[in-house]
Amino acid sequence: MENSIIIVGAGIGGLAAALACGQAGVRPQVLERADKFSEVGAGIQMGPNVTRILQAWGLADDLKQVGFEPHHLKARDTQTGQVLGTLRLGQRSLDTYGAPYVTIHRADLHRVLLQKIMRSGIAELHLDSEVQALQQDADGIHIRGTNLPSGVTDVSQHGAMVGADGLWSATRQFVVSPTDPRITGLIAYRALIPMLSVPEKLRLQDVNVWVGPSVHAVLYPVQSGEFLNLVVVVQGRPPAHLDHWDHAGNKEELERAMGPVHADLRDMLAAVPAWRLWPLCDRPPLQGPHEMAKGRIALLGDAAHPMRPFLAQGAGMAIEDAAELARSWVRADLPVQERLQMYAQTRWARNAQVQQRSIRNGQIFHLQGPLRWGRNVAMKLLGEPLMDVPWLYAGP
Repeated sequence: MENSIIIVGAGIGGLAAALACGQAGVRPQVLERADKFSEVGAGIQMGPNVTRILQAWGLADDLKQVGFEPHHLKARDTQTGQVLGTLRLGQRSLDTYGAPYVTIHRADLHRVLLQKIMRSGIAELHLDSEVQALQQDADGIHIRGTNLPSGVTDVSQHGAMVGADGLWSATRQFVVSPTDPRITGLIAYRALIPMLSVPEKLRLQDVNVWVGPSVHAVLYPVQSGEFLNLVVVVQGRPPAHLDHWDHAGNKEELERAMGPVHADLRDMLAAVPAWRLWPLCDRPPLQGPHEMAKGRIALLGDAAHPMRPFLAQGAGMAIEDAAELARSWVRADLPVQERLQMYAQTRWARNAQVQQRSIRNGQIFHLQGPLRWGRNVAMKLLGEPLMDVPWLYAGP
């Protein structure tokens, strides 16, 4: 296949890459091992660095229909309920960064990307297609797998493969030495409930981040404000089988792990009938471009740089990756390997910075004792300047 891109994985990152490359004039082929398109998980936050890209792809109206634009991001203490700091979003995000801050359900974002691709026909999507082995040589990439569509088993020296197959990526081993993701020792309890299930006085129009000793909670509206997304992160022992991460959560265990909490937070959590459990895994921050591309194979999103969710940028970095991949790929004056190296060179340091900052944020959220008191005082004194992240939102 001449000048072609095969994308392994049809999650948010894979579809973003297909859309970006398709709009750049390529016709990617997307291989998804599942037998249907779907997205697991619950809500995600998208800063203006992400929504700016989605708008450029022609998705502004779609986002308005299914997303929610919160007014503020508020940090509160889990035990006292005190508001420690507030970051204005809404119009300030538009005025400062030129794009909105949006909260959205993962499945809605996935559907928006999928529908855009299917309406435009700019990529070929193949379900029930799994890559099992491949080999690079001077002639190109030779692929073996199950139910592969005709024409993708041999990619010429003018083609490339992109691994966008997530945390447990099978493609990753062809770029870097295979290792398992890192177990963080943190457990996320997730839930999605109708906003009408929440006591009326507690129904949110904002992102609320509750921080406390060894625990924090993030709550925000999704689906045009009709549902509330809740995530509570605590220290905990992961399940025995990490690759099957979505487990039924135990409400009593969560309450014990959280300890005493303010009545507002307790009442919102009490509205949740059942929790889903998510053991958090990541990888160390990237050390260089060699961890994102090798030869004619590149990695994107969680396949390259899975990160903790404490900067709300996991999906965002995958979307930024996709945009840069397309920009690099259209450099037809360069050999394929150089285009992918350009992509990796442009992306690795920013991804590493976000990975490192996400780790740091989690540590700050969970501070105890005098350090917790110092954090609270600093947030109350500095407020918005401390909570804003211009280097992130103004980029890439």
